[in-house]
Amino acid sequence: MRLYLSALVLALAAAGCAQVPTATITPDALRTHVKYLASDELEGRGTPSRGQDLATDYIATQFRKAGLEPAGDDGYFQTANWQYAERKAGDVSLNINAGGSTIAVPAGGATGNFLDAVSLASTPAVFMPWKEALENSEAANGKVLVVPAAPVPGAARQLQEKLKSKPALVIMIDREKRHGAGTGGWLINPEQPVVKGAPPVLVLHAADAAAALEKSGAQVRVAVAAASVRPVKLRNVVGVLRGSDPQLKNTYVLMTAHHDHVGIRDGEIYNGANDDASGVVSVIEAANQLASRKERPRRSIVFMTFFGEELGMLGSKYYARHPVFPLKDTVVNINLEQTGRTDDSEGKQENSIAMTGYDFSTLGSMLKKSADQTGIRLWKHASFSDAFFSRADNQSLADVGVPAHTLSVAYGFSDYHGKDDTWDKLDYDNMARVTRMLAQGVYDIANDTARPTWTDAPKASGYAAKGRTLNPGQ
Repeated sequence: MRLYLSALVLALAAAGCAQVPTATITPDALRTHVKYLASDELEGRGTPSRGQDLATDYIATQFRKAGLEPAGDDGYFQTANWQYAERKAGDVSLNINAGGSTIAVPAGGATGNFLDAVSLASTPAVFMPWKEALENSEAANGKVLVVPAAPVPGAARQLQEKLKSKPALVIMIDREKRHGAGTGGWLINPEQPVVKGAPPVLVLHAADAAAALEKSGAQVRVAVAAASVRPVKLRNVVGVLRGSDPQLKNTYVLMTAHHDHVGIRDGEIYNGANDDASGVVSVIEAANQLASRKERPRRSIVFMTFFGEELGMLGSKYYARHPVFPLKDTVVNINLEQTGRTDDSEGKQENSIAMTGYDFSTLGSMLKKSADQTGIRLWKHASFSDAFFSRADNQSLADVGVPAHTLSVAYGFSDYHGKDDTWDKLDYDNMARVTRMLAQGVYDIANDTARPTWTDAPKASGYAAKGRTLNPGQ
């Protein structure tokens, strides 16, 4: 047996193979973490919330147990001191008169992310499609401009920034409830300037009231109380495993996921087990396993989880503006989303993981070696690879020039962003296999003297240009 082991060690050394031990990444360990992070106790991990604070405390504890070095301004936490504004549901009164009848919008049926009080007596409403409102809405000057909501984050602010007219109020119809239906509160980023002279925007979710506003001749009466404002502390969680090479240890591979979900809606907890407790747990277990290795990779590995992805990638954007580690020395960002479910809407996904923006950088070809070595298929989805590149936290790092991609087992599943995305739906055996591959891949990239680079793919040209500005020598 001793001769056999010696021969095996020599063979691995001759092949230049640096295998990561995989025994510590087990289905049971993954399940234990997910059951807590996606439990009712954490109340859906909304941003901000008590449940999210419990989640970040838990993640920091796991990073500490793994032996990672704290890298935040407050131990393992990178903190953002923002404000949270809110109104009670009854603080918004909206009545619509159309066709001789009056519709009173129920409490919670309209919300508005503006601070000041608004009071309008009976005022004419002017309905316009989104594009027309942006280009030619002067007919709504001094009146109430009514527009359908655009299906993009921050639609209200985009409207305010581009609007050329001066309506007294804008009502944005949001039947699909994409823009914070019933939440009553919103975050204020002190670094984001207020749009000067912009009209207040009410977001309307009540279907019958929306139908009335779309008719000509509607009149609107509004009374909105001033919002209350309180300070909040939002936290990214960040720990680092220092590299071994005297020079390369000052360059960094980022492995990330987002710890928030959508919180409580209409009295029900949205646990967010796959989105994205699973990605967070894969980061935790990869950190635990890589930190236990005797051999450190040449480069340093940063393990980080972000706040506010569900509200528009707030935590990753904050990091990109306030990097803990220099962006020019950040080699790559490997972001994880939805590593637990295998019941993809397009069919079962086992022993495989897909990557967004697959052709945008050389990361895919570098990771594929580790994937092949561990028996996991790394692949490009024909439709979603490019389309979903901008829909996760990797986008924030790509926007500043760092090669950055998101990896997921399943892109779509039946209860995505639903109340039934619970811990028992995850395939922990498959999740363990995939997480082992991810740990192997992160180690191999951190141990490589070459760094991932943007390619000449047309859709990557803007990112490549930013990358050249960030790293002129690359």
